[in-house]
Amino acid sequence: MRDAATGPRIRTAEGVVEGRWRAGLAEFRGIPYARPPVGDLRFAAPAAPTTWDGTRRATEFGPPPPQSGPAQTDAARDTDWLTLNVSTPDPGTAGLPVLVWIPGGAYITAVSGDPSYDPARLCAAGLVVVSLNYRVGVEGFALVDGAPPNRGLLDQVAALDWVRRNVARFGGDPAQVTVAGQSAGAGSIAALLTMAPARGLFRRAITHSVPGSHCTPALAREVTAALAVRVGAKPTAAALGAVDPWRLADEVTALGAELSADRGRWGRIAQTGVPVCPVLDGEVLPDTPWSALTGGRAAGIDLVVGHTRDEFRLFSVMTGRAGTFTEQEARTALEVWAPPGGADAYRAGYPDAGPDVLLETVSSDALFRMPSLHLAEANTAAGGTSYLFELCLEAPGLGACHSLDVPLAFGTLDGPTGRQVFGADPDAGTVRLAQEMQQSWVRFAGGGDPGWPAYRPGDRLTRVLDRESRTVPYPEEVSRRIWAGHAPVPFDLTTA
Repeated sequence: MRDAATGPRIRTAEGVVEGRWRAGLAEFRGIPYARPPVGDLRFAAPAAPTTWDGTRRATEFGPPPPQSGPAQTDAARDTDWLTLNVSTPDPGTAGLPVLVWIPGGAYITAVSGDPSYDPARLCAAGLVVVSLNYRVGVEGFALVDGAPPNRGLLDQVAALDWVRRNVARFGGDPAQVTVAGQSAGAGSIAALLTMAPARGLFRRAITHSVPGSHCTPALAREVTAALAVRVGAKPTAAALGAVDPWRLADEVTALGAELSADRGRWGRIAQTGVPVCPVLDGEVLPDTPWSALTGGRAAGIDLVVGHTRDEFRLFSVMTGRAGTFTEQEARTALEVWAPPGGADAYRAGYPDAGPDVLLETVSSDALFRMPSLHLAEANTAAGGTSYLFELCLEAPGLGACHSLDVPLAFGTLDGPTGRQVFGADPDAGTVRLAQEMQQSWVRFAGGGDPGWPAYRPGDRLTRVLDRESRTVPYPEEVSRRIWAGHAPVPFDLTTA
C-alpha cells in the first residue's frame, strides 16, 4: 500500500529502511551491506553490517570511497563507503528478476549514484535493480602487507551476499540474479565468474567492454612500495592505515602519471596510466578469468559480452590527441600491445591504415575488444552460453567509443552524459537502439536470452548494435585472427 506521506518501508535482515517513491517505483539508497572499512577495519575484508533499531532513512546515495582523478578532488569525505541502492517496481510482489550493477572506472573510481545509471526505465520494465559502491584504488586493489588482496572484489561478493539474503523483501528473486557491468565493472564480473566465494550468488552476467587488466604480485608490490614512499610510510596495512585515504587516492593519480614516463621499468601497465588493478594473488584471484575458464577451473554460465567498435577513441579525444598520432607512436603502441609477432600482422592486416588507425585499433583490441571476445570463447569452452555483441552506433566526434553503451543500455539519453554525447534531441535510430538494448537486458535477466543467437566457434554470430542492428559473423575478423591463441596475460615488471 502506497502512502504519499511516507516512503516505502522494508524490513531487511539488519533493520527497517524507508526509501522514497519516484515515478511509481520504490527506491532505497545508501543501505549498508558491510561496515565502513575505516579505523580497525581499514584494509580488512568487508565486515558484516551492524543491525539497527527503528527506521533508517534510505533516500540518499551513500558516499563513494576515495576516488582518483582530477574530478574527485572535491568529493565528500564521509566514510560509510560500502552501501548499495535498490529500486523495485513493486516491493509487495515476488519473483522479479534482479539486475546488480557494478560500476566501472579503471579500478580507481566507481560511483553508484552516477545519473547515467538511473534504473527507472529498467525497473519500469520489470527488473529489481541494485547498484553498489565498492573500494577502489589503494583501498580496494593495492597489494598491502597484512591485508587481504583484492578487497574491492571481496566488497562485491559481500554486496551480492546481501542481495541473496534480502532481495526477496524488495520483490526480487534471489535465484534470478544477473550481474552487469561495463569496463572495470565488467572486469570485476569476469573475476567473479572464477572466484570461489562468489559461486551461487548470481545466475547470469552482462559484461560490456571487458578489460584485460590484471597484474602479478611482483608488480603490485612495487606499486604499493612506490605509493608508500610518496607518503613517507611503510607498505603495510598498519602504516598505510594511518595515512588519509583521500591523500592515497591523490597519490594514485600522481603515480599513474609517473609510470607513464618510465615504461622501461613498469612495462605495459605504464601505458595505461593506472597503477592498480586486480592482482593474481593465488588466494582471492588465483588466475585470469580466461585461463580459469579454459582450464576447467571455473564453470561457464549464461553470459552477454561485447565491446564497442572504436573503444580507444574516447581516450584519444579526452587527451586531445585524436587525429594527431605519429608513426613512432603507432610503432610503440604495436610494440607494447600487439601479441608476439603481431606488429607485422597488424600492418599486413590493415594495409591502408595510417598511424591513428593502427594505434587506435591495436589499443582497442588489447585493452577491451579481444579480452571481451576471448571471454565469450572461454565461457563457451567452459560449458556456458555466450552472446556476443559489438556496438557500432557513432556519436558525433567520438565514433563508437568506450562507454557509449552505458546511457543507451540504461535509457538515460536525457541525462547529463546522454545529452552531452547524443544531443538534446537524439535521432530516431539512436532512441530505437537504446530501446533494443534495454529490452535485451530485461529479456536476458528474466530468461537468459537477449534476443539473438549464441556465439559458437563455427559461425561466431555477433549482434552488431546500430541504428539498424543486425546479426552477422564477428565483424573484427582481422583482429580476431591476429589474437587467436593469445588471451590476455597479466601486467608485470620489465625483466630486461
